[in-house]
Amino acid sequence: MNLTSAWISRYISDLSELTTATQSTAADGFLIESAEAIDWVVGRLKKLVLDGGKLMVVGNGGSAAIASHVAIDYSKNGKIPAVAFNDPASLTCLTNDLGYENVFSHHIQMLGNPQDLLFAISSSGESQNILNAAVAAQEKSIPVVTFSGFSQSNALRSLGTINFYVPSYAYGFVEIGHLTLCHAILDFSMGWRPEDTE
Repeated sequence: MNLTSAWISRYISDLSELTTATQSTAADGFLIESAEAIDWVVGRLKKLVLDGGKLMVVGNGGSAAIASHVAIDYSKNGKIPAVAFNDPASLTCLTNDLGYENVFSHHIQMLGNPQDLLFAISSSGESQNILNAAVAAQEKSIPVVTFSGFSQSNALRSLGTINFYVPSYAYGFVEIGHLTLCHAILDFSMGWRPEDTE
């Protein structure tokens, strides 16, 4: 394959445009401005810290890597208590005993409290264990922030208090969009301003 500068530029341009085109919806399914959605999440994270809550983050595969990345960065850099339920022993135990569809919902049922917040990440928005995690959080009055892609009508997109949707079927683009959004939320919660990157 002979890559050209034009291809590279197009790839980066498409990725940037998709991230900018992220759609944000509230629990009622109506579109809201992404700035409003991010502002709500930032405010909830600040309340979470004051109330002694924690951020829980779940995802599979590449989204699991994002979940771990988010939990580390939010805890270390943002001073926001955060956990990703990705321990291999826990995953294999719960899969064996309860089924993979319950590996995350079990933790939320056991450890979740109303002052917490759940980030549910799924490129397809159709992973049953992520959907079950969101439902388990709702049952414990824990607000849910979803990050999805692929179909506009994916199931996860209807389960969040705030829902971020990256309009693409390309795994890599959706995952990078989700990570970008998670970084933006953290940076804004830490007081980022445009002049900080100059």
